[in-house]
Amino acid sequence: MPTSAPALRRLRRYNSKRDRLLGRGVGIHMHRSEPAARKNSTCGVRPLDVSCASQAKGIAMALHWKILIGLVLGIVVGIGINLFWTESTWEAIGVQEPATFLSATGPERVATETGDGVNAAAGFVAKSARFIRNANDFVGDLFMRLLRFIAVPIVLFSLIAGVASLNDTAKLGRIGGKTIGIYLTTTALAITVGLLLANIIGPGRGFREDVRTTLVESQAASAGEKIARAETRPTPWEVMLDIVPENPFAALAETQMLQVVCASLLVGVGLTLLPREKASPVVVLCESMTEVIIKIVHIVLALAPYAVFALIVPVLSDLGMEVLLNLLKYCVTVVLGLAIMIFIVYPTILRIFTRVPYRHFFWAISPAQLLAFSSSSSGATLPVTMECCEERLGAHDEVGSFVLPLGATINMDGTALYQGVAAVFIAQMYGLGLDVSDQLTIVLTATLASIGTAAVPGVGIIMLVIVLQSVNIPLEGIAVILGVDRILDMCRTMCNVTGDCMVCAVVADTENALEDPEKVRARYEEAQKRLDEYTREQEEFEKAAG
Repeated sequence: MPTSAPALRRLRRYNSKRDRLLGRGVGIHMHRSEPAARKNSTCGVRPLDVSCASQAKGIAMALHWKILIGLVLGIVVGIGINLFWTESTWEAIGVQEPATFLSATGPERVATETGDGVNAAAGFVAKSARFIRNANDFVGDLFMRLLRFIAVPIVLFSLIAGVASLNDTAKLGRIGGKTIGIYLTTTALAITVGLLLANIIGPGRGFREDVRTTLVESQAASAGEKIARAETRPTPWEVMLDIVPENPFAALAETQMLQVVCASLLVGVGLTLLPREKASPVVVLCESMTEVIIKIVHIVLALAPYAVFALIVPVLSDLGMEVLLNLLKYCVTVVLGLAIMIFIVYPTILRIFTRVPYRHFFWAISPAQLLAFSSSSSGATLPVTMECCEERLGAHDEVGSFVLPLGATINMDGTALYQGVAAVFIAQMYGLGLDVSDQLTIVLTATLASIGTAAVPGVGIIMLVIVLQSVNIPLEGIAVILGVDRILDMCRTMCNVTGDCMVCAVVADTENALEDPEKVRARYEEAQKRLDEYTREQEEFEKAAG
């Protein structure tokens, strides 16, 4: 069928607009040479909340709204199951022994679904619920596996590229010294905030002994496994020696993040000492692989809203409301401490050492904060964190690609704060007193322990064992807080990533590697405007051609 003249004119305008966008580039300014595909992409602005395909089709709902909807639905469904999945409910639909029916697990549970005293309706509902629970667990586990898949390669490739791009060992030492110094300072500050709040609020005072006993018994197996893993850790001298990998490939396979960082730094320094023509192919390879991981992250993000729902529902449905209410004071203390770090401490440091307004800072890093909250992994969030800091915050990539991968491994402010609060909570729950020397020991131990915390979900609870052992607090108390660890892990990871971005801004500004915030935002919004115009032209052409 011949194409009409108006359609041809629209096609010419569409192609002209596309070519102009490709030629002028709608992307944010890049600080290093990048793969041609990235520079020439019509979605060069690379919005972090929707994919290029989504924009082309005009999908309005951004990813952060989808994740928030998944979170809210997960909370509602989890609490609903907690309230209504009771003995009286099953008794009402015909189960003669609801207590046995609900308490059975594994093969015993399957047998009770079709056993005596269970009518067909109850059996069908039970089987359906079991299938839905298995499917729900599958989605959550799949998301966590994908995050672990991303964590190691992004740290490896981005850190090698970042160190090699400095081209100056003196500059590397200067930036490295600033970065590690600020990270350790903010970590110690976070623990102090946590200890102060825990002593003032007293979340463990008056904790009911029967609830404590129930929690310890219900979580004994899981807590025992984590305690056993932590108790096999080597001495401090062995920990320092263990940072240097004997086999870098084994470090990658076993997710030994500090060893991966050490190997990456050594390779990066080696590349800076080589002639440029010899080092360039390796640097370009690492930069390209970093881009590949970023694309994979964008694919994984499509699963995030469903994964948040899948991860939240079991936490709220498995714990009784009485238990949740007893732990509410503890949860509020941790979240309050994290909020103080995110909204008071970090903006204050930014105000003192940089020219970045706090509103611009939070606008720039909001996609990274959201992904950190949903993924509970600093390592998996790293690609988005780097995009936010380099393209929205305005930090040059020679700083961002060094500071951020290092921060994802050693900067765990939220985890350290949580360990301080948890230690005081468990001590108060058992009626133990902690004097000033004990709390100083917690500050030192939690600071060092946070450095060795891998950037993967849930590992903070293992490091807590070391903190508790340092001041002789019963390790069995970990079982009490294990049930709500998933929710708090999401919150503290967001704090960790916010701290990484803050340190990146401070280091970049002191190195004159931070662009003017107003210019960065204006350029970003202009690029977004051009992209919207391009999308409208594309939609008009498709409508006319169709």
